Amino acid sequence: MEAYTSFAQVYDLFMDDIPYIEWCNYITSLLQENQISKGLVLDLGCGTGTLTEALAKKGYDMIGIDASLEMLEIATEKHLASGSSTLYLLQDMRHFELYGTVKAIISICDSINYILTVEELIQVFSLVNNYLDPKGIFLFDLNTEYKYHTLLSDNTIAETREDSSFIWENYYDCNTKINEYNLTLFLKEKEELYHRYTETHYQRSYSLEEIQFALEKAGLTFLAAYDAFTREPAKKDSERIYILARECGK
Repeated sequence: MEAYTSFAQVYDLFMDDIPYIEWCNYITSLLQENQISKGLVLDLGCGTGTLTEALAKKGYDMIGIDASLEMLEIATEKHLASGSSTLYLLQDMRHFELYGTVKAIISICDSINYILTVEELIQVFSLVNNYLDPKGIFLFDLNTEYKYHTLLSDNTIAETREDSSFIWENYYDCNTKINEYNLTLFLKEKEELYHRYTETHYQRSYSLEEIQFALEKAGLTFLAAYDAFTREPAKKDSERIYILARECGK
């Protein structure tokens, strides 16, 4: 089943422990340090738009792109409720198109990990480079191999809420660097009746060297790799890292 179809209905419910405001403040601070305090910003893999709308409240003119119609429908509801000017587009990040360039492109909550080959990673990064203003900033995060191999591999995560529950089974292949998530959802429909849905997600881990190689091939300049939500360099046991890159000439 295509990822983020059934899960889109309860994504925000089960992700309510994500500190989006803190994430937004961190991202904003990195953008501002690179002289981007306003203007057009693209959120690549925007999901249900929580972070997108938070950045809109910071004064950025936001565009959100996602490949899941179900996620974008929820994002659009938030956009209408907030009265923001955010534009949401249903596109695959491997082939996305814009009408012009933007000051910055962000991709958060491990969206880039859904790109499963180095070739496609270069393809995405090349599009990013193409649609950035001169000296524009590309900021994205990644789940690390340490997280997949040490914390998630062969583990099962389960959670029950009043009207829904999920079982999330993880399998990590050290050879292919692919992490397979098998997700089973139980969504309450009426009284004691629950509907069962299943989804399978695939993500890939990348070494910092692979990321730097792909950025260079795409024409972007690597600036920094941070341990998430700090200014400290990425470490061997970092669970999530943030990569900062710059457009350096088409």
